[in-house]
Amino acid sequence: MIARIKAFFNEVKIEGKKVNYPQRAELIGSTWVVIVTVFAMSFYLGGVDFILAKIVNLMIR
Repeated sequence: MIARIKAFFNEVKIEGKKVNYPQRAELIGSTWVVIVTVFAMSFYLGGVDFILAKIVNLMIR
C-alpha cells in the first residue's frame, strides 16, 4: 500500500514538471479578460433582472 502511494506521488511529481505554466504577461492579460467579462455579464444580467422585475410588477398590479 505504501509503495503504491509513493509511486502515485512520484508520478504526480513527474507530470507536474511537464506542465506549461503561462508567462507573467499572459497571466495578467488573461486575468483582465476574466475581470472585464465578469463585470460585463453582471451588469447585463442585473439590467435584465431589473427589467423583468418591473414587467412582473406591472403584471401583478
